[in-house]
Amino acid sequence: MAQRSLVVQGFTNSVLDPNEPMLGPLENGGTIIANTAPGCWGPMITPRLRGGHEVTRPVFVEGAEPGDGVAIRIRDITVTSLATASGHDSSPAGFCVGDPYVAARCPVCDEIWPETHVEGIGQDAVRCDKCGNPVKPFEIVHGYTVTFDHAHGVGLTVPRAAAETIAQDASHYAALPDKSVQHSILTYAPADMPGVMVRLRPFLGQLGTTPSMPMPDSHNAGDFGAFLVGAPHPYAITAEQLATHKTDGHMDIDAVRAGAILIAPVKVKGAGVYMGDMHAAQGDGEIAGHTMDVSGSVTLQVEVVKNYPIDGPVLFPLLEDLPPLARPFSPAEKQAAARLAVQWGVEAMEELAPVSVVGTAANMNAAIDNGLERAAKLLGITVAEVRNRATVNGAIEIGRAPGVIQVTFLAPLARLDAVGLGGYARAQYGL
Repeated sequence: MAQRSLVVQGFTNSVLDPNEPMLGPLENGGTIIANTAPGCWGPMITPRLRGGHEVTRPVFVEGAEPGDGVAIRIRDITVTSLATASGHDSSPAGFCVGDPYVAARCPVCDEIWPETHVEGIGQDAVRCDKCGNPVKPFEIVHGYTVTFDHAHGVGLTVPRAAAETIAQDASHYAALPDKSVQHSILTYAPADMPGVMVRLRPFLGQLGTTPSMPMPDSHNAGDFGAFLVGAPHPYAITAEQLATHKTDGHMDIDAVRAGAILIAPVKVKGAGVYMGDMHAAQGDGEIAGHTMDVSGSVTLQVEVVKNYPIDGPVLFPLLEDLPPLARPFSPAEKQAAARLAVQWGVEAMEELAPVSVVGTAANMNAAIDNGLERAAKLLGITVAEVRNRATVNGAIEIGRAPGVIQVTFLAPLARLDAVGLGGYARAQYGL
């Protein structure tokens, strides 16, 4: 029997596998509550994990079929970590098979995905259970440890002595969920830029649906997924398989935060809604490669959108997160335009609503092309028209380098109605 609400407590081994049992079923319109584990750095230094993140087990949503969409209303995102660490990375030679996110390796045992433990602190603290050798598929080149105030409104980076104190009790300060298996990145104790104040603005770097073939979680997008094409490890795929099976759940778009509505494509029966990789804050582009990964609590409400016409996500951000030109027109602006219509013989003005279509690909230009093509297909218009509308009434926004973007613009509301999305725009923006 389908549940009205479901509490998710388990995590994947960093692989999204449609062949694995899902939690649920969840009633269409039901609520998912989860305590998420940090993504990126913690899983990146935990060789047993096979995807670079640690996301929640997918949830089966009643009535969701391939070709549909799932509307995910983000009701709440709350940071629970007391501190975190991050920084720009490098990948030392010998510690992986082709991809350090996917196939970490002990260079002494020559074992892929070795079991490891933590001895002490610092960048050699993660060690192989068999031989005791440090196993570090990633190092921090320049990094920081940051603590948060009790209200989780601001943070402050700390000097080395404080970072080392925090590292001694890393799991506590990271607030790792009980079922998480990652080593906390706080163990590394980076402290290269102390005394920097930061503002918290939490969001989910991972939110979406299960791809239709097994795929490492951080690679469920067109840019990171490109690293799987022709790879030397067991999760290698072709470019055609990537395009067919991915769902672009790994977006790192900072507007995927409390109050936003995300429409995700369904490629497997039941959708398999999952989440993770909560970020305390991030500037557009995540240009350091990583940001402040934290544990947190999340509440989502999900409902099925039948016959969803595209293969990627659509976002209805908060009003304040929209580019200036993509915000709904005020009554005064509409009145001024109505006067122009009378003056120049325009019989009817379009009703417009904001929409943000996500595009992903191996590089930024290709991601823009992907987003434009998806927007055109969604609305049943040409790419040339999308280009014009995004220029005069919107913007191209960068989610993550090298290749996640948003095509955000004011779209004809009638076109959104035609594909079942107009109601979400009306609800989100009071239209």
